[in-house]
Amino acid sequence: MISTDGYNNVDQFSDGYMEQEEEWEREGLLDPAWEKQQKKTFTAWCNSHLRKAGTAIENIEEDFRNGLKLMLLLEVISGETLPKPDRGKMRFHKIANVNKALDYIASKGVKLVSIGAEEIVDGNLKMTLGMIWTIILRFAIQDISVEEMTAKEGLLLWCQRKTAPYKNVNVQNFHLSFKDGLAFCALIHRHRPDLIDYSKLSKDNPLENLNTAFDVAEKYLDIPRMLDPDDLINTPKPDERAIMTYVSCYYHAFQGAQQVSIAETAANRICKVLKVNQENERLMEEYERLASDLLEWIRRTMPWLASRQTDNSLAGVQKKLEEYRTYRRKHKPPRVEQKAKLETNFNTLQTKLRLSNRPAYMPTEGKMVSDIANAWKGLENAEKTFEEWLLSEMMRLERLEHLAQKFKHKADAHEEWTRGKEEMLQSQDFRQCRLNELKALKKKHEAFESDLAAHQDRVEQIAAIAQELNSLEYHDSVSVNARCQRICDQWDRLGALTQRRRQALDEAERILEKIDILHLEFAKRAAPFNNWLDGTREDLVDIFIVHTVEEIQGLIDAHSHFKATLGEADKEYQSIVGLVREVEAIVKQHQVPGGLQNPYTTLTAHDLTRKWGEVRQLVPQRDATLQGELRKQQNNEMLRRQFAEKANAVGPWIERQLDAVTAIGMGLHGTLEDQLHRLREYEQGVYAYKPHIEELEKINQAVQESMIFENRYTQYTMETLRVGWEQLLTSINRNINEVENQILTRDSKGITQQQLNEFRSSFNHFDKNRTGRLTPEEFKSCLVSLGYSIGKDRQGDIDFQRILAVVDPNSSGYVHFDAFLDFMTRESTDTDTAEQVIDSFRILAADKPYILPDELRRELPPDQAEYCIQRMPAFKGPGAVPGALDYMSFSTALYGESDL
Repeated sequence: MISTDGYNNVDQFSDGYMEQEEEWEREGLLDPAWEKQQKKTFTAWCNSHLRKAGTAIENIEEDFRNGLKLMLLLEVISGETLPKPDRGKMRFHKIANVNKALDYIASKGVKLVSIGAEEIVDGNLKMTLGMIWTIILRFAIQDISVEEMTAKEGLLLWCQRKTAPYKNVNVQNFHLSFKDGLAFCALIHRHRPDLIDYSKLSKDNPLENLNTAFDVAEKYLDIPRMLDPDDLINTPKPDERAIMTYVSCYYHAFQGAQQVSIAETAANRICKVLKVNQENERLMEEYERLASDLLEWIRRTMPWLASRQTDNSLAGVQKKLEEYRTYRRKHKPPRVEQKAKLETNFNTLQTKLRLSNRPAYMPTEGKMVSDIANAWKGLENAEKTFEEWLLSEMMRLERLEHLAQKFKHKADAHEEWTRGKEEMLQSQDFRQCRLNELKALKKKHEAFESDLAAHQDRVEQIAAIAQELNSLEYHDSVSVNARCQRICDQWDRLGALTQRRRQALDEAERILEKIDILHLEFAKRAAPFNNWLDGTREDLVDIFIVHTVEEIQGLIDAHSHFKATLGEADKEYQSIVGLVREVEAIVKQHQVPGGLQNPYTTLTAHDLTRKWGEVRQLVPQRDATLQGELRKQQNNEMLRRQFAEKANAVGPWIERQLDAVTAIGMGLHGTLEDQLHRLREYEQGVYAYKPHIEELEKINQAVQESMIFENRYTQYTMETLRVGWEQLLTSINRNINEVENQILTRDSKGITQQQLNEFRSSFNHFDKNRTGRLTPEEFKSCLVSLGYSIGKDRQGDIDFQRILAVVDPNSSGYVHFDAFLDFMTRESTDTDTAEQVIDSFRILAADKPYILPDELRRELPPDQAEYCIQRMPAFKGPGAVPGALDYMSFSTALYGESDL
């Protein structure tokens, strides 16, 4: 049985010459209009073959029921003899004949499903039409082949190619594209222009077009009328199988299953070359547009970056800095992407030109890749200097603000210190004092004089800051100068008043010497002891930062040494407090008014006692803190050793893998497939090793949480191991991509593995430093080693420079392996040449030295025909006719220096 799933499921053939169409149920119904068209078309097609045997059919579902004419049809279209039919008129005789026909169809590679002889004998129209459609596909359409496309696709491509130059014809399918009749007329006119005047046809007269085509085909091409014009026009979507059947007759009548004209081959070659050239031109135009836009943006941005104007205020500079950060965050990133796209397009274009044997593309002046790189570098330098200026200007203005605040702070402190000093110095209180009070006032005045001398530096600092603010052009220098002047004037008055008061105090002689000496001794010894207490308290609560057990042990030892000195400190404390007690006894004994007040210091025994008690409490607290830190550092030491043990295993493993992958990437051993297989194995091994990295990450997490910054047990850090791991993965992926590209180049260019190994071996031999690139001299030596003849004379130098321009079009001074492989591949394979294109045009021009526009429009697709007409120069040689075009110079320009 033959499959009829819509009697179009012809992909069951062993060679798969048709795609499977949509399936439909066995008992489903055809569209009535399609059934009518198919019945008429298939009947006419069968009769076109049966008439060769002197017979015909009138009713397709009746005349094949006995199987005789079905077997005769198969013998006519195949040229083979079928088994002898049964001549009886009984039902089983008819079934036997139909089965013989179906068996023959099955013998031709058609899988028989869903159709039985009984259904044909019973006159089932749907199954009969499905059977005939299967015969048409097998014997009329299957063998059609156009440019490696077969059957339906090949027939459709043949129609498209043949009708491409014709106006109002666009063949996309076998139903609506043929409805107006112009496609049929175009096929006839393309092969027999003498039969139809195509210029007089109109898309608005489909009935006339269809009748014209069917009449001419029947009269002059021996193709019977298989379609009804009225049915085609009145049916929304004509039956595809009916039209395919009719069009296949055109194909066999005009061309034959395997014939392709010389002109069509030439046209195909030209189309291929022109498509490559059009795409290259598009990429050139896009490069020019992107380059112009980027350079213009850089030109507009540079003046803004060069501006150094400011309002001399911190807020103004901060606003300018924010504008610059907005520029870096929002405006520049799109331009960075544009620059990357520009470079990608340029490299893609150069690669396409190189692979298509075209000269390298040279952008217009000022738009070279180097020009854009220089402009971009200038922009980045301008950004750097602009940012540096902004930061320095902000630092300057911040320093001004800092100086102003410093001036205010010191002036406030000085004025606070001087408050009441003038009144005190002008006081006459010492005249009512007793001797001891007078002596105290005298000593107090001496202390004040010392304090006054110490404040001299502060006044000089205030004046110096005011002078610096003036030199830096501080915006509020006027108020600063006024305040500074007031301070200096007051300082002069204080000096004069101090001198006068000292002279008055010198007049008073009487004083209690012992109290004075005791007060003085207390002041001398209490001050350093107080300083020691303050320093000791600070040391005992000081925050320390250590990273090793040795460091914390050193602090513990130092603290132990400190505790050993506390005994001597206690003796000093008792001695100083004893001075105060002695003064108190004297004052009590002699009833000296104010004798307990010490004019030499503000420190009291109470202050020292309080601070001494605090020191004694802090000592054990410091002991506990140091011991806690010791335990922490011991734990850190354990983590260091754990990390070092694991890192010292992982680090060398990564290095060994990198060395192995690098060795494979040099391509010194084995085929490309072997190298790729080994790289894949290394890739799997690397991913299998990942748990070790993850375990190390966990240890490192604990190290980081413990704030451990150094590890003397290993040279590796987690960052170096991560970088090594990423480098290893990157190296494997890069080498896999390189090997896959080399395999693709080898297979697409037709070079052998031996050639590829020879190229790689020679390249590696001269790549001494394993950089993946050769200098011009190394490249020249490599070519000579491969048998490439380069003369040592001036012509040899010229030839080598020509080769160097091909492999290093950007004049980088190096030849990379990809460019070297492309060059050696081209030297070993065949590519399109200018001579081949000229020969193709000469075929289209019928051996004339020129070609006419009409010939181009007839043989080429419209867009490529117009492309040639617009760019070909006029032919000026002997025998030129009006409109003649010079295809030789045009073809030469495609492969030489030109504007194309």
